[in-house]
Amino acid sequence: MEAAPTETKDTLWKLFKSTFIISAFTIGGGFVIIPLLKAKFVDEYQWLDDKEALNLVAIAQSAPGVVAVNAAISLGYRIAGWRGTLTALLATVLPPLITLSVISYAYEAFAHNEYIQLLLKGMQCGATAIIINVAIDLLKKEWKKRLALPLAIIAGTFVANYFFNVNLMYAVVVDAVIGFFWLRDAKYS
Repeated sequence: MEAAPTETKDTLWKLFKSTFIISAFTIGGGFVIIPLLKAKFVDEYQWLDDKEALNLVAIAQSAPGVVAVNAAISLGYRIAGWRGTLTALLATVLPPLITLSVISYAYEAFAHNEYIQLLLKGMQCGATAIIINVAIDLLKKEWKKRLALPLAIIAGTFVANYFFNVNLMYAVVVDAVIGFFWLRDAKYS
């Protein structure tokens, strides 16, 4: 990705604030970050388009490490170069660091507290709903195009993972190979 030419204090502050909030509310793993990134950086700020956001998330999920951190590094660089990278990285790492620090001091109170356990179960349900929403949105976009291969990839990946317990990372690698060799045509963009 190429660094964006606009790097102002306002841009860096928006980047910090947004990635901090997204990191603070990304409960349930890397997939939850997709709709939050889209809502903030595509829909609200219009710093990215849909395709760039999906590419950013695909790269973040493919790279070793935590998806949120990988996405922050790519996003920060795309928005404001190296300063953006450092800003987004710091903003992404701070919320879990703060949360884990607080929890570590009061672990016993949190570990056995019935209300905390219910809160965490509610967060899991919310994260699941967000992931399902993203999946439905992506499926609708591909369905409108009426192209068989992307729909087959979506269905095949779902079936392989859900019914045959194929590791999702293996499915992503297979999907990447299919995309590289058979989805180069402009009609798939």
